[in-house]
Amino acid sequence: MTLSAAPRLLLVHAHPDDESLWTGGTIARYAAAGVQVTVVTCTLGEEGEIIPESLRELAADSADQLGGYRIGELRSACAALGVSDHRWLGGPGRWRDSGMAGVAANRHPRAFAGGDLDEQAAVLAAVLDEVRPQVVVTYGPDGGYGHPDHIRAHDVTMAACEKAGGVARIFHAVTSRVATENGVAALARVADLPYRLPEPDELPVTDDAHITTTVSIADVLSDKLRALRAHTTQVSVWQSGDGALCYALTNGIAQPIPAAEFYVLAAGDPAGAEADLFGGM
Repeated sequence: MTLSAAPRLLLVHAHPDDESLWTGGTIARYAAAGVQVTVVTCTLGEEGEIIPESLRELAADSADQLGGYRIGELRSACAALGVSDHRWLGGPGRWRDSGMAGVAANRHPRAFAGGDLDEQAAVLAAVLDEVRPQVVVTYGPDGGYGHPDHIRAHDVTMAACEKAGGVARIFHAVTSRVATENGVAALARVADLPYRLPEPDELPVTDDAHITTTVSIADVLSDKLRALRAHTTQVSVWQSGDGALCYALTNGIAQPIPAAEFYVLAAGDPAGAEADLFGGM
């Protein structure tokens, strides 16, 4: 990196665990390299499903305490990834997890996806003005897989970057079709896989022709795994004796964990960015 100022990376995610699932290796890689990494989380993830039966009463349809519990999970995940600067958009609980598209939670008065976009963008723009990141990461226009909060996180981020100015590059985190297919093929050869393999349309993927940046996370993969395991209510991580890796959410579908994370450059100069979010800057 040849930046004149200390490199600063800011990532905007919808719920606790998204930072680890989508960008955990990237966060760990840059934090270890001395980059100032700021993670902004937009909701507490109150509407998430819960894997451990012993914690089922935290759910939104019971005690509705999952959001508070996930604050602790996210704190542990950030520690595993080396994040020292985490922010809740508007403060913890200002906007609530909207749930998947078409559910009653979409209509909650604090639902993030139904909130005032201008207000949300102004709050994030104030963070951008304070942190002054050269690089910002969020999701693509479809939110990666259509979740209303992911779509809103995209909209808020793009609007806030326009308001604040000064951001040199904006990236959208995506999943590689080739890496996913190769990972699923490897998992298919595992005899004792505890999850079911995905059908072709069950994992969101991006055509690799659209991917502009591939960030190697091989050296920090263990940090990503520790962060994923911190999200006990949401994620189960499994590793075979011969090193095959995957995780599953509450749906029990095996999802491979590649040794790289993938991005599409949405704004900024692409020169030098093929393998480094800050490359050429």
